[in-house]
Parts: sequence; structure tokens; C-alpha cells
Amino acid sequence: MSKRISRVNELLQREIGEQLRRYYGGVQSVKITISDVDTSPDLRQCKIFYAVIGDEKDIKEAQAFFKRVGKELRQRVMARVTLKYFPRFDFMYDPSMERGAGILDLLDQLDNENDKS
Repeated sequence: MSKRISRVNELLQREIGEQLRRYYGGVQSVKITISDVDTSPDLRQCKIFYAVIGDEKDIKEAQAFFKRVGKELRQRVMARVTLKYFPRFDFMYDPSMERGAGILDLLDQLDNENDKS
């Protein structure tokens, strides 16, 4: 990945997070973290990966939230970020934070078992 695309990804991630906090600060958006952004080299497509704090119901609500406000969120970000071509946003759930939390729980359990021994 080129340095330029990497900088664009970081900029979009930061700005999307800021717009979520500023304009969609309700209970739903508080549970959402933008974990990664992957923009295509031609700046036409952008995959936005998000993680959700909560259970399966919260994940479904986050999917519905992005379906509902995705275009408006893109317009808000487009007003603040200037690019020759502005990418189309595709929001995708990222389960990696959930998996990471599960691994940490397992490590804590192992540590507790070792302390008891």
C-alpha cells in the first residue's frame, strides 16, 4: 500500500470517527468504533470496518444504523476532506476486537489457574 493511500485511510478513519461522535452521539454510535479503513488505490471504493461493543443485537443495530446514515455520513466527511475522487463507503462489521477480547479472557483464565496451582 502506498504512503498516500495509507494517509488517506488514516484521515478518513479519524474524520468518520469525529463525525460519528459529533453528529450521531446517541447511545447507538457510542458502542461503535471505526477499527480500520481500506481505500482502493483509485480512490473509488472505501471499506470501513467497525467494531461494536455489545451482543448480537447491538451488531444488528449498528448495521441498520450505517444503512440508515451511511450516505449522510459520507456527505459530512466529504465536506471536510478534499480528494480528487471521493470514495463510496461500504461499512463492514469487524469481529477482530471481539476475538481479541475472547483471547484475553482465555489468557486471564489460564493465569488464574496458574495462580491457584
